[in-house]
Amino acid sequence: QVQLVESGGGLVQPGGSLRLSCVASGSIFSIDTMGWYRQAPGKQRELVARIISGVLANYANAVRGRFQISRDKAANTVYLQMNSLKPEDTAVYYCNAIPASLQWGQGTQVTVSS
Repeated sequence: QVQLVESGGGLVQPGGSLRLSCVASGSIFSIDTMGWYRQAPGKQRELVARIISGVLANYANAVRGRFQISRDKAANTVYLQMNSLKPEDTAVYYCNAIPASLQWGQGTQVTVSS
């Protein structure tokens, strides 16, 4: 069973940046599409970014132009560069395949606050 471990979250002021990492304990090389999801308190988990074939990326409207997803297939790692962070980006961030076929990791908390 592949384990996903997310890291890189923290407390940041509005306008700041963070880079999240998701490392898989086993090979996810064959998984074509990976994504980053987030879940804010009292809300459902939502998909914010996906990367297809390690090249094509698309984003939720709320983060387009501010977030960038990337993937290192050889390292079984997916990244999320988050810039111009807003308080509404506060959430626990998770990575998973699309559809979400892997066991969910513990996520990484991102808090945007002054």
